[in-house]
Amino acid sequence: MVTKAQKIELSAQPREILGGKVRHLRVSGLIPAVLYGKGIETMPLQMPVKDFEKVLKMAGESSLIYLNVAGNAYPTIIHDVSRDPVRDNILHADFYKVNLSEKIKAKVPVEFIGEAPAIKELQGIFVRNVNELEVEALPQDLPHEIKIDISRLINFGDQVLLKDIPAISGVKVLGEENEIIATIQEPISEEELKASLEAPVEAAEVEVIKREKEEEVAAEGEEGEAKAPVPAKEAAKKE
Repeated sequence: MVTKAQKIELSAQPREILGGKVRHLRVSGLIPAVLYGKGIETMPLQMPVKDFEKVLKMAGESSLIYLNVAGNAYPTIIHDVSRDPVRDNILHADFYKVNLSEKIKAKVPVEFIGEAPAIKELQGIFVRNVNELEVEALPQDLPHEIKIDISRLINFGDQVLLKDIPAISGVKVLGEENEIIATIQEPISEEELKASLEAPVEAAEVEVIKREKEEEVAAEGEEGEAKAPVPAKEAAKKE
């Protein structure tokens, strides 16, 4: 099952404040943004953070958004949202102008619906392996989310594979057809749980996890330049 979003619009204004001074915009309830894509010059923008948060909730980073700037409406998708790693407030947003006649690739959230008998009757553990799926479609056909029914999961070990997802008109779901999307596992006993919690963790593993966490926090704190989504035929270059 697939849900396609309604027409979504957002207004923005050209931005003259650049660099470190953009912090003053945030104090006044605005966020800095940028619009880029093939056929247009990169355009610094600003918009009320409340308006952007509302649109982000509706569209996510896959649905088409018509960005209204100085009397022009640009078909776009939100390509990147930078957040403060501590407070989680929005710092910056990137909009990518799309060509409505050219397919692009985007990641779409997955929502599991229905009730699995293996969970209700056997107390099985539901394990989801993905939170989103990559799809290819025309921008206007990009779904807001993909809903997957798990009511046919009856026994331990039952799975939902990529190939089990019903066909979506105008949309190609990318990936290996036997990729496991979700599965049902047998419940773990208290003894097994206790044993797993008491198992020693290798020092090398702790160091790797610590380093990865530090790298993620550092990356989230930077507003660097985002890369444009990749169209189906050729990579789009950010101007």
